[in-house]
Amino acid sequence: MSAMIGYARHVLAASMLLALTACNTTDIASVEEPAAVPMTGQTNDPAPGFETVSAGSEEDFILNVGRRVYFTQDSATLDSVAKATLDNQAVWLNSNPRWLVKLQGFADDSGSESKMQALSQKRADATMAYLTSKGVDAQRLWAKGYGKDREVRDCTDRSCKVQNRRVVSNLRTQRDAL
Repeated sequence: MSAMIGYARHVLAASMLLALTACNTTDIASVEEPAAVPMTGQTNDPAPGFETVSAGSEEDFILNVGRRVYFTQDSATLDSVAKATLDNQAVWLNSNPRWLVKLQGFADDSGSESKMQALSQKRADATMAYLTSKGVDAQRLWAKGYGKDREVRDCTDRSCKVQNRRVVSNLRTQRDAL
């Protein structure tokens, strides 16, 4: 009896393999997905799916420059990593003068609402001051602190809280209405 069950399993497995090899989705896939751009093997090759991002676009800024800088707890001091990101932002913004930038500051929940509001504004102001020191016209920038109102994640983990201590540089074509 066990030999019969073993034989039946082999027959079932073989028939499943035959059924799978009969399925050909190549024609369907070529219609649904665009052809991949050939990669040159260079480190600056675009990531798959981002080959058509045009230089100077908002997508270009987000993907190739970075729009977030992070801070340590209870601090509005820019560290070397934040400065490197802001250096890249300044170069990009100076090359793309049509964009305005809203600098949105945020904080975690490690203090009172008023303290976190003030801290998030200091972070946004520090970011604005750094960008202007790198040649970005101050008329193109404005800073707004949101305190702990717009947390990325509600959490107690230290590694998670750092995501809330940030400034996000958002490109705009015109200033927000007051």
